[in-house]
Amino acid sequence: MYPQSFLFCSLLLLLCSSCTPAESQAVARQSNSNSKASKITFSNSDDWKNPAATQLIDTFKLNEDQYLNLHFDLEEPLLAALKKLDPTASDAELLSKGNYQFSFLVDDKLIFSHNLNTGAGSAKSKQTNRTNLIPLVYPAPIDFWGWYLWLRFYKMAGGEDALASGQHNLTIEVRSYLQGAALKVGGLLAVGSIPVEVKEIPYDLSAAAIQPIAANSGWTISKAPYKVSKIESLNKKIAQNRFIDINSIVVIKNNELLIEEYFNGSNRETLHNPRSVGKTIASTMLGIAIADGHLKSEQEKLSAFYNLKDFENYDPTKENISLKSLLTMSSSFLGNDDDYSSPGNEENMYPTKDWVKFTLDLPVNPDKIMEKDFEYFTAGIVVLGDIIHRSVPGGLVKYTDEKFFEPIGITKRNWQFTPQNVGNTAGGLQLRALDFAKWGQVYKNNGVWKRQQLIPKDWVEKSLDHQVTQEQVEHGSYGYLFWNNSYTVEGKEYAYSSCSGRGGNKIYIFKDIPLVVVINASAYNLPFAHLQVDQMMKRYILPAVN
Repeated sequence: MYPQSFLFCSLLLLLCSSCTPAESQAVARQSNSNSKASKITFSNSDDWKNPAATQLIDTFKLNEDQYLNLHFDLEEPLLAALKKLDPTASDAELLSKGNYQFSFLVDDKLIFSHNLNTGAGSAKSKQTNRTNLIPLVYPAPIDFWGWYLWLRFYKMAGGEDALASGQHNLTIEVRSYLQGAALKVGGLLAVGSIPVEVKEIPYDLSAAAIQPIAANSGWTISKAPYKVSKIESLNKKIAQNRFIDINSIVVIKNNELLIEEYFNGSNRETLHNPRSVGKTIASTMLGIAIADGHLKSEQEKLSAFYNLKDFENYDPTKENISLKSLLTMSSSFLGNDDDYSSPGNEENMYPTKDWVKFTLDLPVNPDKIMEKDFEYFTAGIVVLGDIIHRSVPGGLVKYTDEKFFEPIGITKRNWQFTPQNVGNTAGGLQLRALDFAKWGQVYKNNGVWKRQQLIPKDWVEKSLDHQVTQEQVEHGSYGYLFWNNSYTVEGKEYAYSSCSGRGGNKIYIFKDIPLVVVINASAYNLPFAHLQVDQMMKRYILPAVN
């Protein structure tokens, strides 16, 4: 719900192999020298809008200087370098398979190497341009791939840690690459280095301290040891805004409250907007409604709830769309939130007067295999919410309060609603951080809260199981509105299921260790929001508590 601006999404398309948070695509870097390599120079001015204002620099002051630009003149355009990698290919083939490769080194250590997507830069510029001006650091988001390339290096690939306070040397190398049956990387086209001065970002020293857990949390307070220094280091980075817009961290270990931290003005009573984390309430309540006999099973078809011939684009395929296919984002509807041109993209739904009608009016995609082919489809979860609302006594919100929230002690919550005044299952269900943790702990307990079976055990197992493979996410799969993946920390793998929402919101339920972690964040328009949470988990939280 509430996707990032088109600017960020278009930059993601230009720079990434997919639009989902993932490790950078595989790259190859050649270290062979090239005496003809052009020299990269650097400037610290608003060159992007006013090239005449170029002011070349010999030192860059990170966290102080507002701009950093690259300048280099090649002997020949990029297309000529691509032709050397495959002399038999046509110009169109070369431009569709190749571009620049950029490598970032700090103190002679390779930190990040990336093959630009072939859509980065115009075809004309690759055929004719020899002079290159690339903005990297800019005080505001700009629609240029260089700005996002810096973000990938600095915020997503470890550049910020490599450029810790002190004196460093930043080197940038430029090559050509061609992706065919195998990746080919050309020789060095341009290279340049610049000393970087990094001053420590000022912060409130008290903000790094562990926050004592106040009374009346609703949890037993854990006495388990953990590495305090790791959490203090994490808190410091949040205080310095190196991890941006983090609002809360809650760690539950062995069903007890181990860590409870709040930032950026939030506190225990704050209701956090977790965006698509709220989708998972549709899965939770569908499982409970089935157990109560209000619905038969997730195998029921849409035809049991709607006369589909009353809607546009009728196709017999719609009759057999299952609730399970909506739960697993694998229905036959022509809808994909990761594709702005998709008719069923959620942004097309929100302005309409009836979101369910919008969804049921959509055409089907004849190429999709139902319950197998994953495409992120918010509108389908709105339909699930409507079906539950129609089927349970008192409607979705009242039923959720009585059957789930009240038994686990959630008394403070804020629903959003559809235009038909149905609890919105597209996302945005607001709870306190401790209450998101209760929700996760119920799943960790196989559906049990204080000896009461709230969610059927078999439903929990199916929800957290690998129902649909996600081709675009390495090692990823999807359950019943849960994501499945793992972190590797110091050679050990930690498998987890999670609810995930825009801005870096997470409820983690770990499979093989007694851990539930909640992170609330409001980095809604930052393209690295999820990746910074991955870093928090891998570098700080998991090493601290295991």
